[in-house]
Amino acid sequence: MKKRVTFLTACLFMLCSFAMAQQDITVKGHVQDKQGTSLPGVSVKIKGTNRGTTTQADGNFSIEAPSTGTLEISYVGYEGQNVVLNGRTQLSITLADTKTDLNEVVVIGYGTQKKKDVTTAVVSVSTKDIGERPIIQTAAALQGKAAGVQVTQPSGKPGAAFSVRVRGATSVQAGNEPLYVIDGVPTSDTRDINPNDIENITVLKDASSAAIYGARASNGVVLITTKRGKSGAGVINFNTYYGVSNVAKKIDVLNPTQYNDLMNDLGYATTTPTETTDWLKEVFKTGHNQNYQLSMSGGSEKSQYFVSGAVTKDDGMVKPAQYNRYSFRTNLDNQLKEWLKVSTNISYSNVALKDLKDNDNAGRNAAILGALNAPPIMGIYETDADGNRRYTMNPYKAGWDNPMAAIEGPTQGTGDNRVLGNASADINLTKSLKFRSNFGVDYFSHKYDYYLDYIMTTPGRNDHGYATSQKTNSFTYLWENTLNYDKKWNKHSISALGGVTTQKNKYNESNLTGRDFPADATVKTLNAANQIVGDTYESQWFLMSYLGRVMYNYDSKYLLTANFRADGSSKLDKKHKWGYFPSVSAGWRISAEPFLKDVKAISDLKVRAGWGQNGNQEGLDPYASYGLNTYTRQTPTSPLSGPVINPSKIAPNPDLKWETTTQTNIGIDLSMFDSRLSFTADAYIKKTSDLLLNVTLPPATGYDYITRNSGSLENKGLEFVISSVNVDKKDLRWSTDFNIAFNRNKITDLQLSQVYYYASVENRDNIIILQKGLALGTFYGYVSEGVDPQTGSIKYKDVNGDGNVTPQDRTVIGSAQPKFTYGLNNNIDYKNWSLSFLLQGSQGNKVFNASRMETEGMYDSKNQSTEVLRRWTTPGQVTDIPKASNGDVTNSRTSSRFVENGSFLRMKSTTLSYKLPESAISRLHLNKLMVYATAQNLFTITKYKGFDPEVNAFSTNADNGVTLGIDYGTYPVARTFIVGLNLQF
Repeated sequence: MKKRVTFLTACLFMLCSFAMAQQDITVKGHVQDKQGTSLPGVSVKIKGTNRGTTTQADGNFSIEAPSTGTLEISYVGYEGQNVVLNGRTQLSITLADTKTDLNEVVVIGYGTQKKKDVTTAVVSVSTKDIGERPIIQTAAALQGKAAGVQVTQPSGKPGAAFSVRVRGATSVQAGNEPLYVIDGVPTSDTRDINPNDIENITVLKDASSAAIYGARASNGVVLITTKRGKSGAGVINFNTYYGVSNVAKKIDVLNPTQYNDLMNDLGYATTTPTETTDWLKEVFKTGHNQNYQLSMSGGSEKSQYFVSGAVTKDDGMVKPAQYNRYSFRTNLDNQLKEWLKVSTNISYSNVALKDLKDNDNAGRNAAILGALNAPPIMGIYETDADGNRRYTMNPYKAGWDNPMAAIEGPTQGTGDNRVLGNASADINLTKSLKFRSNFGVDYFSHKYDYYLDYIMTTPGRNDHGYATSQKTNSFTYLWENTLNYDKKWNKHSISALGGVTTQKNKYNESNLTGRDFPADATVKTLNAANQIVGDTYESQWFLMSYLGRVMYNYDSKYLLTANFRADGSSKLDKKHKWGYFPSVSAGWRISAEPFLKDVKAISDLKVRAGWGQNGNQEGLDPYASYGLNTYTRQTPTSPLSGPVINPSKIAPNPDLKWETTTQTNIGIDLSMFDSRLSFTADAYIKKTSDLLLNVTLPPATGYDYITRNSGSLENKGLEFVISSVNVDKKDLRWSTDFNIAFNRNKITDLQLSQVYYYASVENRDNIIILQKGLALGTFYGYVSEGVDPQTGSIKYKDVNGDGNVTPQDRTVIGSAQPKFTYGLNNNIDYKNWSLSFLLQGSQGNKVFNASRMETEGMYDSKNQSTEVLRRWTTPGQVTDIPKASNGDVTNSRTSSRFVENGSFLRMKSTTLSYKLPESAISRLHLNKLMVYATAQNLFTITKYKGFDPEVNAFSTNADNGVTLGIDYGTYPVARTFIVGLNLQF
């Protein structure tokens, strides 16, 4: 009996001891990196449970845990730790930098994947510097950061869209911009999105990665994920900057004396000017940039929030160009049940934009060439015979107003409102099977008003006042339902995705134009006009899709991915309505094989290959397959009653199909020396078939043209990326990222053997040719052989050898396609100081400087650049500038004379920042205080003679896939200096 009592007592004691050992205790700790910087958002989880928390902004955390438990500490980019408590209640944890991002989770279409297991050409672009640069548009964050992603700024006007080309242009007029997917909602425009809200940007470059988006992915896909709240104490961030901008390069023009000498050579009777004006100083001023952003985030384990608001103001260096944006975002995550999570993402933006007329000559009252061409011998204003104040006109050409008429004359503005967002529900059906339903909307309203009074400007006087008003609305909804299955066993893992999506768009537009306003300059409302005409337009399209994907992984050594998507579009006739887009890719991690495990220099080595097909529906008119009618109104005295119905100028084409791009990619990923050095290389070939082109029809058909599939083109190239950690010490870290890409573009077929011409400037031939065997953006014209010393005229080459120079002697004179593009990014951190700089470059591309036709043409009374001081004046003179010839544009034909080297190396941005130490800011109840200074477009090394080699006057045209590299009085990119402040509470 005593033995039993003793045994029971011992068991009871052991149980009590065990219970006491398992009693929860409050554990408080601090997590930092090895430089002593606190790490916010670090995951702290009790091993073997779902209980956990994250560190606050100051790196501190608090958690209830068993006294003998183990905490799992993990953070992206750092080596994880398991910390055994053994009753400890105070912890200080230092995480070591992994020096590699192989374990980083990469966002892919409809999911995520570890970077080391990716088998496709996917690049994740760092958004670290967005808060330290005056980035107003998302596309600017991509410049120079990703090999094969060419981002150009074709116009420096505030609010002007960037041009993004992923592995070259794949279409002529069906659109070449990538598909953007923002938090799961597809869209074609990101200008209204606040870049400071972005957490991650991923570019799907090859077909095998983008095929999951099917008919809209031939130009690549850019996945954008916005910031979300994390569990823990609330965090408040306030960021602001202020900057100034100016024109980076000056073009010298003739002074009054030199101008009068030129007018004498042209045969004009000149007089001594009573007033002179430096038009470049009047037009180009100092621009101002401002941004204010406030965000709040936080939450509990089951509910997190991120809320932000921002005001962005960009006043251009040439008035009235201006872009003002007010944006608001709220992202919410709620774990309602263990098996149900609901998330919402809603953003709203209001944009007020003022435009400026450019991309035209001074005779058309455009501002940039007007500043160069306006005679310096006149003032800004004059008084007419009736005593009215108006803008002065060119004294030798009535109707040519000075450039201030383009700047100050119109009363105009654009107002845009946009709501973009989605709501999703994630349901865990089983441990391995998950269902997701996602509903998204993209609503956009646009209003544009323009008024030109009947006194101040010549065009206004011609119409006795002119006004126009445009309103558009676009509403797109998306509904996606997907199932995802994940299963792991032994060394095998498989992930399968299947789903169905629907997307519908409704669009409407109304336009009104009025002329002949009352003789009262204060009356500007459109309904006061005596002559008003208008038109309306409505359209809608619908897209239905089925998608599937299977990813197989064996021990992270052998990797296989297969995608398939079927898209059905209302834009196409029923016999071509459906398109099918498959892809497959595979990877082999060679470093996991036994024969490489002992090679310590190699941290990771993987080869991969992929093939797939994508489509392009962006350029398809909603009714091109069916045709439209137009209505001609009759006068009241006509015997006809009602409007006359006429066929549209676009002929219907029931045989219209998708543009389809087939791409093959092979690549290698290498990481060495404990991931201090990494290298990625890709080779690809893209072939686009069934190119959409507008083919001219004979007049007898009653139609001007028909949209049809009439050609094919090819892009092929190489991409290289090298990343290195050059120095990694306690107080000093220096890392470098370099990328370079080579792409060759060529039209491989044009049906009907047709040749197309684009990009006409006034009184000259077209500049661009589209022809089999040539690249997009090929310049076409006469070959200039210099100035004839005896006559002073430009000699043009007799290409066909018939003894005469005729239009048949025009030939290829250059290409806007670069031989390669590159970017170099450096980050240097020393204690609390940080220096970063980004170099961006393009090599081998040509620019057609059509502006020089106007500044060196010497064929009328426009002012010219100082280059014409070398003009030919006497027989036998050897010079490169021809004689002045009034009314004759022969010397300024579309020719090789105006084709220039457009290669450049640009200091895109450089930033110096200082983060105050925690000991200095803790008394202010701040978690972070950083000040910085940034210079953007600080300098550009180039031989190009114009303002900027990156511009493109035809960037907004529907055929912008082919009209590349033309400068025709285009608003140049500004040089900007800013100072900023980032606070965190």
